[in-house]
Amino acid sequence: MLNVTIWNEFVHENIHQEVKAVYPTGIHMALAEGLAHPDFIIRTATLDQPDHGLTQDVLDSTDVLLWWGHMAHDKVSDEIVDRVVKRVLDGMGLIVLHSGHFSKPFKALMGTSCDLKWREAGEQELMWSVNPTHPIAEGITGPIIIDQEEMYGEFFDIPAPDELIFISNFSGGEVFRSGCTFKRGHGNIFYFRPGHETYPTYRNPEVLKVISNAIRWAPSKAGKQVFGNSQPIRPLQIPVV
Repeated sequence: MLNVTIWNEFVHENIHQEVKAVYPTGIHMALAEGLAHPDFIIRTATLDQPDHGLTQDVLDSTDVLLWWGHMAHDKVSDEIVDRVVKRVLDGMGLIVLHSGHFSKPFKALMGTSCDLKWREAGEQELMWSVNPTHPIAEGITGPIIIDQEEMYGEFFDIPAPDELIFISNFSGGEVFRSGCTFKRGHGNIFYFRPGHETYPTYRNPEVLKVISNAIRWAPSKAGKQVFGNSQPIRPLQIPVV
């Protein structure tokens, strides 16, 4: 069983009627419903909760954290950002969705601006697997077709990904690295592009399949690294002077 925490700032859905019409109970709840599986224990957390719902106990018991944010990146406490980053370095998996590319935790872990080109025009997106044998792409046999999405275009200012899983092309001609993995410390990170708040992208079965695959891929298999003063593992042979 994997403990999955879905974090969503939950701002758009409360103030924009067009978003609430698509996700009436919030993007986090739509994801929780779409990703429900006996292998996953899913809980949700939102910006307005104490500690943004990410207490130390919650993070310590989280195998994989999903992050969706957009209009309130600056409202996320730096203390919580540091807490999330440390847990990733210690081995918690992190899946960053759509405009979470500009979130504080992702930018801290990437060390770059994470900026890009964008256009909101309801364009068709074709997302192609360029690494079809990767576990995250399992079961994806052709391009994922999303009828309406926000365009993201290159250049995407991120470090070179460890693995490129998906690229997208849009009706207007742009391309984008839409599925990228990174290793930071002991933690596995997957950035996955689709998911604009005014379109029902998180009800697309193939999009949910990719996220589900990523949840299974993301947890670290290594134990927590121990640093600092260390006792010898065998008796020291100290020469007599």
